[in-house]
Amino acid sequence: MSRLLLISVCLVRMLAGGMGLLTTGLAMAQADLQQVRPPVVVSPQALEIHQRGFVFDGHNDLPWEIRSKGSRSFASLDIAHSQPRLQTDIPRLKSGGVGAQFWSVFVPSKTALNGQALQTTLEQIDIVLAMMARYPDTFELARTYADIVRIRQSGKIASLIGVEGGHSIEDSLENLRRLYDLGARYMTLTHSQSLAWANSCSDQARCEGLSEFGKAVVLEMNRLGMLVDISHVSPDTMLSALQVSRAPVVFSHSSARAVADHVRNVPDDILQLLPVNGGVVMINFFSGFVVPESARNTSQMFELARKWDELYGEDQEAIGKAMARHRAEHPILPGTVHDVVDHIEHVIRVAGVDHVGLGSDYDGITVLPKQLEDVSCYPVITQALLDRGYSEADIHKVLSGNIMRIIQRAEQVAESLR
Repeated sequence: MSRLLLISVCLVRMLAGGMGLLTTGLAMAQADLQQVRPPVVVSPQALEIHQRGFVFDGHNDLPWEIRSKGSRSFASLDIAHSQPRLQTDIPRLKSGGVGAQFWSVFVPSKTALNGQALQTTLEQIDIVLAMMARYPDTFELARTYADIVRIRQSGKIASLIGVEGGHSIEDSLENLRRLYDLGARYMTLTHSQSLAWANSCSDQARCEGLSEFGKAVVLEMNRLGMLVDISHVSPDTMLSALQVSRAPVVFSHSSARAVADHVRNVPDDILQLLPVNGGVVMINFFSGFVVPESARNTSQMFELARKWDELYGEDQEAIGKAMARHRAEHPILPGTVHDVVDHIEHVIRVAGVDHVGLGSDYDGITVLPKQLEDVSCYPVITQALLDRGYSEADIHKVLSGNIMRIIQRAEQVAESLR
């Protein structure tokens, strides 16, 4: 939005409200500006650009939704048909132009407390493999860069596995290798709780960035050809991973902290290091992370979740009521696709167009920006980027090219280390 428009809205607000403070006028004006950004209209040109490429999304939590809503069974929740309870199904994946997807095999951090983290992760991998078996004409497991290319040429969705949290390996490099052998091609170093060897962005530090074991985990991932995912980790762990990793890192589902100030987002000083490492930030779509006001309202979400877990234990109804009360007092405004594209543009300005992608977090989040409600909506991003003057070549980098490049590079590094 133009500076003139911002000033004009401020003046209108101040005149209407008498002697209101300038800061109040500015805040209200910013809210007004969000409202005046028009909906994105997908043109035939944008649709053609979109269809000439494909979307490679960095993070989708469908497997956990199948576990919790479908009793781990695609017979109970058949994604070949429209599933309004989900943000993902096959018809909408095809409408959105999704050609490759990292399926998250998330398990809660608390599974580490009872020694069930690895076993539950294996069960989540089984759900992904069951999806490949039930829908073989749509999905195929990809283990390598060459697999992705081949599967895309066959018209299917190349499906990769992402482990969301280092608690899944239960402090064992052998478990890490086991998950890799089963198809895992990235691991997020932490989830919402810090480990003895890596710090979460939403918990107290337990080491200095990475412990010696944490560094060994990163180097073993390099040797295997497994992407080091540093979403969810603290800035000091981000920095340590960038210093240790010999391959490009990935933020599988994170956004820019300078745009929306939340601990889940990436600070500019880290973004500035990406060109040297070669890594990619795949932008998260959760309104609580990408809309500035919503980020303020969700700034305590992780602390509150731990508090409710401790207070209510396994009583999900009580936890739900506590969350509803908090949300009523601190609403998550959905925002729009423009908010997500603001994050894409910021990463481009700071790190460059080679270092940004899409990591929606679909089916792992509850509030989504308008025009990005489900996996059919990716063409809207293509149009929004086109509207902001980006070329077809750069748009394809954002949609899939950048993540493809670092997967190929990670394999080259692995080969050199072997």
